[in-house]
Amino acid sequence: MDMILRIDMGAEGGPAARTEAPGEYAGYGGRAMTSAIISKEVPPLCHPFGAENKLVIAPGLLSGTGAAMSGRLSVGCKSPLTGGIKEANSGGQAAQVLGRLGYAAIVLEGKPEAGHLYKILIKKDGIRIEEDNSLRMLPNYDLIQRMKEQYGDKIACISIGPAGEMKLSAASVACTDPELRPTRHAGRGGVGAVMGAKGVKVIVLDDSGLKNRQPKDPEKFREANKKFVAGLSSHSVTGQALPAYGTNVLTNIVNEAGAYPTFNFQQGQFQGASKISGETFAELETQRGGNPSHPCHRGCVIRCSGIYNDKNGNYISKQPEYETVWAHGGNCGIDDPDDIALLDFMDDNYGLDTIEMGAAIGVAMQAGIARFGDAEAAVNLLKEVGEGTPLGKILGSGAAITGKVFGVENVPVVKGQALPAYDPRAVQGIGVTYATSTMGGDHTAGYCIATNILKCGGFVDPLQAEGQVELSRNLQIATAAIDSTGMCLFIAFAVLDQPETFQALVDLLNSFYGLKLTGDDVSALGRKILDMERDFNRRAGFTKEHDRLPRFFTREPLYPHNTTFMVKDADLDRVFDW
Repeated sequence: MDMILRIDMGAEGGPAARTEAPGEYAGYGGRAMTSAIISKEVPPLCHPFGAENKLVIAPGLLSGTGAAMSGRLSVGCKSPLTGGIKEANSGGQAAQVLGRLGYAAIVLEGKPEAGHLYKILIKKDGIRIEEDNSLRMLPNYDLIQRMKEQYGDKIACISIGPAGEMKLSAASVACTDPELRPTRHAGRGGVGAVMGAKGVKVIVLDDSGLKNRQPKDPEKFREANKKFVAGLSSHSVTGQALPAYGTNVLTNIVNEAGAYPTFNFQQGQFQGASKISGETFAELETQRGGNPSHPCHRGCVIRCSGIYNDKNGNYISKQPEYETVWAHGGNCGIDDPDDIALLDFMDDNYGLDTIEMGAAIGVAMQAGIARFGDAEAAVNLLKEVGEGTPLGKILGSGAAITGKVFGVENVPVVKGQALPAYDPRAVQGIGVTYATSTMGGDHTAGYCIATNILKCGGFVDPLQAEGQVELSRNLQIATAAIDSTGMCLFIAFAVLDQPETFQALVDLLNSFYGLKLTGDDVSALGRKILDMERDFNRRAGFTKEHDRLPRFFTREPLYPHNTTFMVKDADLDRVFDW
């Protein structure tokens, strides 16, 4: 990956592309690349939909190689949801294909004056940018079918649905999976709305005739990859639980721990949890001819995705992730897997973040717009978002806006972004991450569930304040580094518990690039990324007062533990002291 592709969507005479050497960004991938470019080149006070903002799409350092699990794609910009820096990442085929094409990043710049819509085709022998207003308001599945008919089935696509075109702050960027379905999403922060503001509907990637990127030391690379895969396969989470039940294996676990946000974070356990658990979904998928264990990209060995069919064996959606099942399930009081799968499909098709939409609908239910548990009402509300009705645009702008419009007091957001599927009163460590992450409320930024609940990498009591700041700090550093490699974050379970698996990851990087990185170097990269992101947010107007949870988490005890969030503000302010 020795090129950065810049496309000026506002160039005189129409969009213009140019390639350049990575220059000062050499050695960066994934989140490191997106955050470095955004922090240096985007004015922090610019409007997210203006010409000054940029959308950066970057594969990880190991994407396009033969390294297992290296298919994550980072998408970065100034977020329309939070107003701060944003990196959202996705699985699917796009990162691997983009890596093989040789691009370390695609940077969408400027803004088309005439409001036209464009598609971009990238192949080994060139780039073509075409105006195509016939694609306007096409949902993702219809759009990808159109691309398949035009360019064949050996492509990978990065696209937006109607939500992105309408510039809704919950809009996602979709990536196609191995079956060329738009099921994988860079969901958080409204990155799809920024792509819509750039006038880009779809980027079609075709790596025909290209092979995997080759390592500097092939023998050491093969050996490291072998040890890495063996480590993942031998760990109980990455080798057993996730392949069998997907991420939704967490429903029963988190519910049992009393940390499952129910009815818009009003209680910590959901009576209908077992009906929508990973075990239940896997059983239904097997009975109906679906598949409970499926890779979201080639080279994935954990295989935590799946195929969910209806009672007649017809495809509804991919296997919904835990956070999706929670958002549209327990958070809204819905306990029917078919309803949740349909809502997941609608989110993917319209191009929406499932977490933000489930949270917004939960807030709307608390406001009395619909009744908790009314799945039909939830489907109709989501249809309004896809159709762009006035109510739909409110919901599609996220939980914070929905709460303001309807006068709801308890709105679970940090920096304007909805909190995911773990109540911080029952898992204090994830509360520290929610409050202090550069991304707004985000569980993946420092996944303390691993240690607080799953006891990976040790154990810190989830109901006590002690040790949570240090736990969140270390995980946020590690996550920033992993997000730069292109590796799926789920490798962290094995990496935390097994030193030899962490060493295998470092060896993959060293043998591919001819480096001599140590574990300390990886940590230093993570801290550098966080420093860049915090500097951008500071210049955008964020202060330590923004690193706080909504007050109701510190004032209203949560059933069944009857605890509040107890980490002191002064301790939250120490997270980034290094």
